[in-house]
Amino acid sequence: MATNKRGLIVVLIYLLTISAALAKDEATTTDEGWVKTFGGAGEDVGTTVQETKDGGYIITGSTTSHKENIAYSWLIKASRIGEIWLIKTDSEGSVVWERSFGGLGKDIGFSVQQAEDGGYIVVGATKPHTIGDYDIWLIKTDPEGNPEWDRTFGGRGNDWPNMIQETSDGGYIITGGTESYGSGINNAFLVKTPLNANLWLIKTDSEGISVWDRTFGGSGFDEGASVQETKDGGYIISGYTTSNGAGGSDIWLIKTDPDGEKLWDRIFGGPREDIGFSVQEAKDRGYIIAGSTESYGNGSKDVWLIKTDSNGTKEWDKTFGGPGFDEGIAVQATEDEGYIVAGYTTHHNEGAVHSWLLNTADKSSVWLIKTDSKGDAEWNRTFGGEGNYWANSVDEMADGGYIITGGTDSTGDGSRDVLLIKTSEG
Repeated sequence: MATNKRGLIVVLIYLLTISAALAKDEATTTDEGWVKTFGGAGEDVGTTVQETKDGGYIITGSTTSHKENIAYSWLIKASRIGEIWLIKTDSEGSVVWERSFGGLGKDIGFSVQQAEDGGYIVVGATKPHTIGDYDIWLIKTDPEGNPEWDRTFGGRGNDWPNMIQETSDGGYIITGGTESYGSGINNAFLVKTPLNANLWLIKTDSEGISVWDRTFGGSGFDEGASVQETKDGGYIISGYTTSNGAGGSDIWLIKTDPDGEKLWDRIFGGPREDIGFSVQEAKDRGYIIAGSTESYGNGSKDVWLIKTDSNGTKEWDKTFGGPGFDEGIAVQATEDEGYIVAGYTTHHNEGAVHSWLLNTADKSSVWLIKTDSKGDAEWNRTFGGEGNYWANSVDEMADGGYIITGGTDSTGDGSRDVLLIKTSEG
């Protein structure tokens, strides 16, 4: 099912050098850290950030700043041709180099990780033409961001990734969604079933060649948002399902063996929309999930943090939020055995109906929440201004601080710009 399409002829790879138009960064410095934006005249958003071995940062996302307008795209609500954007900065957030990958259609970067060899593995979605469907696009670069190889995976429908991780055997694990394969999918030519998708899990070797793939789902819309290799060699996946559960969408937690075969799954949710965006294995071999809930909490949508044991049985859960829309997009277990959650909080209860990755309500702020091992808040910070600020990724740094990426339409050069925030500890 995971079809490899090597060497896309219709996709051109653009290698950008530092330029005033795109790599220019705007910075705000405080005693507790700094805030930077990167972008041009179009829509530019950061989806993942990681501290690199040299103490700098690697960011991936998407850019439309150097392409002309094309037809509207449903996936990221951007009206321009887009490209995957890879930005390497130093420890102060200044750009060292940048690369973009794309062609005549729309390409979106979802996740990046520094590989063991010092290069980078990037996963995104590619639509080679202005019409047609998305495929998963896997790109491996050297330490300078120059491409070494690329692979695509997909079928007749839209297929997209949300996260990639290098595995202990030197290969890669990807999760996302597929409209092409799995249970309940209508594969008839030219027949679209946009409300039907399966969670997709793909395992590759070190060269990006598919070793196996698995789909999970039913007759509804099911998607994997986050995946991590666990200490026993298997995988833990979080996402959401509308095929099963209490109603609306529910958080879906799936544990597999090393071959991707499901060992167990758990569903968390109520009558409304509940989504699991991020999961990590905790130090006690249980799991921590961050997402959002409309079924519980104080407002229209709240951050939902769930801790389970090693069998996926809930130990505790916490909600954070006010009367507006609040979501936890990323979670990480911290060195002090607590948790750090990044997402956004809004200042009112209108809008923000569909906020996954790029769309937030007016006047949203980045929200960073630090909890202890029981999920009780130790502190929280917001970052924002008059417009929208939101976080898509957080990484704990070697110095105990945190690095965050996301987007903003409040500052910078364009309609949306990549946001990079460095904070101090506590």
